[in-house]
Amino acid sequence: MRLRRRIREIVGLLLIAFSGGYAQQTIALVSDTQKPMWIEKLWLKPNHNTLATQLIFQQIIKTKPADLFILGDVVSLGHKEKKWKAIDGYLKEGRDKGIQVTALLGNHDVMGNAAKGESVFQKRFPDHVRTGFVKITDSIAFVLLNSNFSKLSQADRDKQQNWLTATMKELDANPAIRIIVMSCHHAPFSNSKIVGSSTEVQSAFVPTYLASAKAKLFITGHSHGFEHFQKSGKDFMVIGGGGGIHQPLNTKNPSHEDLDANYKPMFHYLLLQRLGNSLKLSSYPLLPDFSGFGEPHIISIR
Repeated sequence: MRLRRRIREIVGLLLIAFSGGYAQQTIALVSDTQKPMWIEKLWLKPNHNTLATQLIFQQIIKTKPADLFILGDVVSLGHKEKKWKAIDGYLKEGRDKGIQVTALLGNHDVMGNAAKGESVFQKRFPDHVRTGFVKITDSIAFVLLNSNFSKLSQADRDKQQNWLTATMKELDANPAIRIIVMSCHHAPFSNSKIVGSSTEVQSAFVPTYLASAKAKLFITGHSHGFEHFQKSGKDFMVIGGGGGIHQPLNTKNPSHEDLDANYKPMFHYLLLQRLGNSLKLSSYPLLPDFSGFGEPHIISIR
């Protein structure tokens, strides 16, 4: 089954190439770049995590994508300015190179003191909107949502839900938009033994994603690993390999079939390119000895 799927992906890329579709821009995505907290180290094993984050940001900046999306948990405790020191350096260097950086709130970004955490976060990412916003690049609309439901009032949750419904209809009807990518921090589906799946995201966001004609990818973090699922013929991906402490997956009795069960890097980042009306995703794994990055794991989404 997986062999047939890989053959279809390769054929799809070849058809796109020969039909005139081509990559317009390169877009980088990474998630969970936070330094491990001491309490996490009580039951999970650290592995040069801050070095991994440093190498990932350095490689992304070297690549010079048009945009960089950070899908939450940028730092371990968002309300503490000192936790941002290293990240601030990466953000400045990337922006100085002309990279547009956009980010989502993760649970660590609002942990401990949500109001202050959001304020500190907003200073770094002024375009962020806590009840949902859109970033359009290369005819791709990234619909960016707040899945920290416990930190939102019912009025805010209703506001985000109404905004999402209206925005997706507008984007589907807009001829300038070719693809929609939906994202929040918490994964609707994950086999992580630590965080699992978010039933709230499944209820609040997934139905709208599945109903959209142009939405082709739902991408998140929170689970510290790489996972890839299909539900109702649409793709869901988890890319929480930005440096957070690695989380084990339930591989013996998984709740969801992982289409990339044999690709499990501890640390990684993703490059995305639009080819016509399709997406080419390239996940770059950090080598186990931290000497560089391995060959990309490529996925085609049509």
